[in-house]
Amino acid sequence: MRFILLALALLGLAPMAEAQQRTRLTVYTALENEQLAPFKQAAEAALRDIEIAWVRDSTGVITARLIAEKANPRADLVWGLSVFSLLQMEAQDMLEPYSPQGGEALRANMRSSRSPMTWTGMDAFVSAICFNTVVAQQRNLPRPATWQDLLDPRFRGQIVMPNPNSSGTGFLTISGWIANMGEQGAWAFMDRLHENVQQYTHSGSAPCNNAARGEFGVGLSFDMRSVTLKNQGAPIDIIVPTDGVGFDLEATAIMRGTRNLEAAKRLADFTVSRTAAELYGRFYAMLALPGVEPTVRGYPAEFAQRLVNANFADIAAARERLLAEWQRRYDGKSAPR
Repeated sequence: MRFILLALALLGLAPMAEAQQRTRLTVYTALENEQLAPFKQAAEAALRDIEIAWVRDSTGVITARLIAEKANPRADLVWGLSVFSLLQMEAQDMLEPYSPQGGEALRANMRSSRSPMTWTGMDAFVSAICFNTVVAQQRNLPRPATWQDLLDPRFRGQIVMPNPNSSGTGFLTISGWIANMGEQGAWAFMDRLHENVQQYTHSGSAPCNNAARGEFGVGLSFDMRSVTLKNQGAPIDIIVPTDGVGFDLEATAIMRGTRNLEAAKRLADFTVSRTAAELYGRFYAMLALPGVEPTVRGYPAEFAQRLVNANFADIAAARERLLAEWQRRYDGKSAPR
């Protein structure tokens, strides 16, 4: 009996010992809320001795927080943040050089060109128009085919879009306009668009959510959110403007100064694995790892065909200047924080 009790006691201690041996990684992210649980579950299943503690916010907020914490980093790793933000941090020597195992298999334009790498891509997402067909019929709104079509006076008060200072989707949208129209032409376009915009939100998902609920006829958002809502039955058309759409890469990086470097490296290895890529493919159609077939439904083929020719490094270098100018011109219509 004594031996049985001892064995039971040891069995009870085993899970406690395992929990005590797990390394807790603080992971900053701008992933969508519904992605956090499956990403955490998959990573912790593959890496039994690692626990992920998410710190999640919109791209602009997370980027500002990381830069503010530069002298005393609190994040071990970033998993799911705009490459524009990571390039900005790379320029400030905030990223730990590390080439994850398997990282060289990623598409060349979706990973760091440095050796060792400073960041690795996951997937790409693009700007899109969520167009509520019911609202359009009720309010006699024409179906836009280009960005320029949104300047029609009939859209006055019917457009909502993300604030690029807080939203990565907002920034990739205006950076796409700059790449396509030139900076002077883009500011002229945004001046006129501003007349039709009712509000600038602090989330990239919010405009499409607003349009799907019928609060506005047009929400400028990004592909994943628009496809998800349409697949759920929202009365929206997903419009890919024929004059070109901006895009961004979601990426991963280890923060320089992490106290858990070896564990962070192992999680970085996982983020470029086929298992992780298949997970990304449940939400996005354009993946960094070739040979993985996305399983998400409903993506218009035009997305891949209409990407603007963007230079990520140049845009990242100009990011603060562009955001300051945008705020000076348009922040009066931003939603309260």
